[in-house]
Amino acid sequence: MRSQLSRVPELYDRIGQSYSAHRQEDPRLALAVRTALGPARSVVNVGAGAGSYEPKDLAVVAVEPSSTMIAQRGVRAAPVVQAKAEALPFGDQAFDAAMAILTVHHWRDRRQGLAECARVAKLVVCLTWDPECDGFWLTQEYFPEILAMDRCTFPALSELREELGVLNMQRFPIPADCTDGFLGAYWRRPHEYLEASVRANISSLAAVDTGDVRLARLRADLESGRWQRRYGHLLDLPSLDIGYCLVTAALNRVE
Repeated sequence: MRSQLSRVPELYDRIGQSYSAHRQEDPRLALAVRTALGPARSVVNVGAGAGSYEPKDLAVVAVEPSSTMIAQRGVRAAPVVQAKAEALPFGDQAFDAAMAILTVHHWRDRRQGLAECARVAKLVVCLTWDPECDGFWLTQEYFPEILAMDRCTFPALSELREELGVLNMQRFPIPADCTDGFLGAYWRRPHEYLEASVRANISSLAAVDTGDVRLARLRADLESGRWQRRYGHLLDLPSLDIGYCLVTAALNRVE
């Protein structure tokens, strides 16, 4: 699975066919991203995908390696350049800010990509996942290999600090009705993970077919009530902290 994620354009050319339908911008996360960008007026969105979280009131340029994802960008989306994070085709400090939303773990060379973000912008805003966290019930009980993989592919906060300098880290509890269908979005809607169309737009679950034994066990646990007995307390929660965080780094340079 890890080697699959290293081929980012190829991966999203394959799984991204219905990405824009299932990965809708969540307004609460969009507000958090916009707040983190602060007074920035120009932004480069690295690993931009179909265009979620690009502030409409700012001058945004998107960078995306996958042609399939680029094709799904709406007519009102920001202009896009097909390129990779590790080689941004812009001059030094060309933007006030760089944003990277749930993408750093897909880059072939995280450190090079982060260094490029720091080179072209004065502020870097990343939505990522803290690999020191324990995940949640899906990855703890049913797909522990995903938890193990994520702990290797997501950058540790120490790595982000080494590449970007002083960080402001804000945990982002995932709303129970999160509209952006990434891996942790359905923590309170377990039946959604049984839907092939949902899994097809989550990179770590895209290759899991309907007949997989782990999905069969989840289905059986939901039907028997075992899941509800173990995790039913989650159904009363409006949001859950499962390790996602918004990291902001203001880059102090000597002019």
